[in-house]
Amino acid sequence: MPRSIWKGAVSFGLVTIPVKVYGATEEKDISFRQVHRADQGRIRYKRVCEACGEEVPFAEIVKGYEAADGRLAILEPEDFADLPAADGKAVEVVQFVDVDEIDPTYFARTYFLEAEKVGTKPYVLLREALAETGKAAVVKVALRSRETLALIRPVGEVLRMHTMLWPDELRDGGFAAPADEVKVNDAEVGMARAFIEQLSGDWDPAAFTDGYREALEKVIEAKLDGVELPASPEAPKEAQVVDLVAALRASVEAAKARRAEAAS
Repeated sequence: MPRSIWKGAVSFGLVTIPVKVYGATEEKDISFRQVHRADQGRIRYKRVCEACGEEVPFAEIVKGYEAADGRLAILEPEDFADLPAADGKAVEVVQFVDVDEIDPTYFARTYFLEAEKVGTKPYVLLREALAETGKAAVVKVALRSRETLALIRPVGEVLRMHTMLWPDELRDGGFAAPADEVKVNDAEVGMARAFIEQLSGDWDPAAFTDGYREALEKVIEAKLDGVELPASPEAPKEAQVVDLVAALRASVEAAKARRAEAAS
């Protein structure tokens, strides 16, 4: 069981729900160390001042903000003292919304909320009320001393909390939209819909794995064991540019064939 990273209380009207917060995800990328090829010694980095070339102890390092025009503002600890401080133990519900109203782009990280013993009944009350109404709770929460928006929603028996980006942290993606003069005809849309229908199904996350990581783990294991590495597979041939409708029709037929083969 993971360790809780935070304790606080969700304020649900006049009801207070003491909770523990756990990280809901963990990245499984393989990490590497930089080492010296000659003797396999680990490479270490020093904090060196680019102005004087001297190594600087951590105690002498301060925060500096560089403006676009090159000016540098040095901030001292007292400069942060008068900034708005967030209550580190309170989770305030500010609004209830339909989950579908929230663009997933806003979501940053996901956490599990576990009720402390005295908060079990109000926890279940909030969970059931949200589930029956199809709503999620928009809250303000202080994590790592900074206030952030978050969304609490029921998933099965557990309340999950998704921290959210502030609106001005989302970039305008209008530049990526295709040109207005690009049009598709009914035949193309019809074939695209047929392809979507052939590959539609219930979401099963267990059906997907990280093929790159699995292959890399085998490479590393072979290196550690001194086993000769298998030959690399041939690179796929470059695809030819074909008619859009024909490509989608072929995709539909291939999807039908795969489903028929799987069924048999």
